[in-house]
Parts: sequence; structure tokens; C-alpha cells
Amino acid sequence: MLIIEIWASFMVLFGVLSLIVYNVRNYLQPVGFEYEHVWNLDLASNQDTLEVAAKLERALQRVKAYPEVESVSRMSSNTPFSANQMGNSVTYNKVEVGADFYSTDGELSKTLDMKMLKGRWYQESDRVSKFVPIVINKAMEDKLFLDEAAIGKVIKVDDKKSFKVVGVVDKFKSRGEFMSDEPAVFELLAKDDVWNANMLIKTKPGTDANFEAKLVKEIAVMLPGWGIEVSYLTESRKNRQNLTLVPVLIFLIVSGFLLTNVALGLFGILNLNISKRKNEIGLRRAMGATESRVTTQFLGEIWVLASFSLLLGLIFAVQFPMMNVFDLDSEVYIIAIFAGIVVIYLIVTLCAWFPSKQAARIHPAVALHEE
Repeated sequence: MLIIEIWASFMVLFGVLSLIVYNVRNYLQPVGFEYEHVWNLDLASNQDTLEVAAKLERALQRVKAYPEVESVSRMSSNTPFSANQMGNSVTYNKVEVGADFYSTDGELSKTLDMKMLKGRWYQESDRVSKFVPIVINKAMEDKLFLDEAAIGKVIKVDDKKSFKVVGVVDKFKSRGEFMSDEPAVFELLAKDDVWNANMLIKTKPGTDANFEAKLVKEIAVMLPGWGIEVSYLTESRKNRQNLTLVPVLIFLIVSGFLLTNVALGLFGILNLNISKRKNEIGLRRAMGATESRVTTQFLGEIWVLASFSLLLGLIFAVQFPMMNVFDLDSEVYIIAIFAGIVVIYLIVTLCAWFPSKQAARIHPAVALHEE
């Protein structure tokens, strides 16, 4: 029963540690853009279907004109830290990669201070090009082009529309710090686009809610009947963090409860075991066994049980990196395996230490007399 309990504890601990290692590694990597002082103005045309593209353009120009605004960019609804996602399959030289797609204008890199690694960001003059200009992130370049340079390459989306890569940015973790850097594609918004009505507004430091109220009021006058909502990327980021941390905390509580039960079980069984083996302990002490040797004996017994449990657990755990389960790096699972082994050995050692020391202090004459 102890072997099964320790094995179950190791498997739960392995799962929790894998989740923790994955999130910590992601958190230590930069998101690839600046979100401070950036607002998201979400516009919805509702029942208005007349000249929607022209109205969106006038609203964009009006927002640009405010002295409190440093930069503004129009983009699709999958803004940074939002729950919305847009994905497509991208193909190049028979290599197919799934990617997140973002439709934006030429001001996004300026608004979010995105770092360009190669090439440039697309601009209005690129509309006359034969192919739709796109910018990709480094993760996309590595997976799609392998060892080739991405700039100037023409790719296909869903084997239909053709795009030409004009630039490569570093990272773009739009789902938050705890998420991995997934392949991303940024495409230039069509001039007559009426669907993508989000505007990212980079405001000057010190801009407060008074400007927000003025902005909403004036846009409402310009676009009567439209839905208008303003959110802050800093707040959206916190919401995404909470969505990630809650499952981790739940797993930690469950794991802690299980480990506590195992520790209490070990402690109780060892105490019972010592009370039944007083004659053996007394005989060993009478024959010259030192306290340290008696302690080592009991610690060794529990280590053997733990080793059998961990060996059984490793048979299951090593399948995760070998089979690339959940498409995670093997390093995540390997770190979790070693950390789980250390934690299990630490727990069983602590649980066995006090009963072992008690056993070592039993006087041989008392033990043999009671027997």
C-alpha cells in the first residue's frame, strides 16, 4: 500500500511540476511587445451597414489627432491578452505550420514597440504589391523555413491565398507571459475592411480616465448607434494571468493534500513498525549497533520502498518526453521528473527521521526486558 501511495503521489507531483516548470519557463521569456499605457478601443457597428469602412477610417484619424495619443493602430479582435484567436494553416515547400493570424495596419509595430529582427514592417505603399505583405515572428520562421531566410519568401495560406514575407519580429506572446511563443502572422488590413474594428491606442504617460470619458463621448457622437468599449492591456494581462494561475493552484492544493496523507501514513506505519520490533532493536543495540546505524537501517528501508515506487512511476513518466505528449519540450518533463524524485525522497526521509531517531534511542535492557 505504501508503494502504491508513493507512486500515486509521484505521478500527481510530476503533473503539477510539469505545469509549474512550463509556466515558469514561459514567464521568464519576454512577451515581445509593450503593453503599458496601451488601450483597446473596441467598436461594433451593430445595425449600421452604410459606409462602415469610411466611418472606421474617420474614427481612426480622429483618435490620432488627440494630443494625449502617441500612436494608434487598427487590428483584428484577437488583440493582446484577449480570449479571441484566429488561426490558419501556412504552407511552404511542403512544410505546413499552424499559426495565429493578426490583421493590422502599418502602425502596430510602433504602437506596441515590437522589435524587428529582419526586414521591415509593412506599409500602405505595399498594397500595390502582387502578394499581400506579411510580417511573421521568429517562432514562425524557425518552424516554417527551417534553415532558410524568410524575407522575400512567398507562402500560401490554406493552399489558396499567397503572401510575401517582408519582415520578422522577435517574440509575440499575445496570450500572456505564461503562454509559449507560438507562430504568428501579421497581415495588412484590406483598405475596405469592415470587420476588424479594434484600435490599440498608445497614450502618453499621465493620461487618465478623463481622456477616456472624452474619447468615448466624441466617438459616440461620430458613430451613433455603435457599441463602444475601452479596456486597458494591463488589466487584460492580469485577467489572463488569473486564468492561468487558478488551475495551477488547484493542482497544488490537490497534490499537497495527497502528499500530506502519504506523509501521515508513513509516519504512523513507521511508529507502529518500531513498536513491534523493539526486541530486534534491543538485540542489535546489545550487540553493539550504534544509534546512527539503527537510524540508517530504518531510513534505508523506507528509501527502498520509495525507490520501488519511483521506478514504477518513471516507467510512466518517461513516456511523456518520448512521445512528445501535449507538444511540450522534453526539458520540461525531465526537470519535473528529477524535481519529483527529489521531493519524494525528501518527504519520506523527513517522515522516517523522527521514528528512526526514537528507535535508535531505545535502551537494549529495556527493550529485551519488555520482550
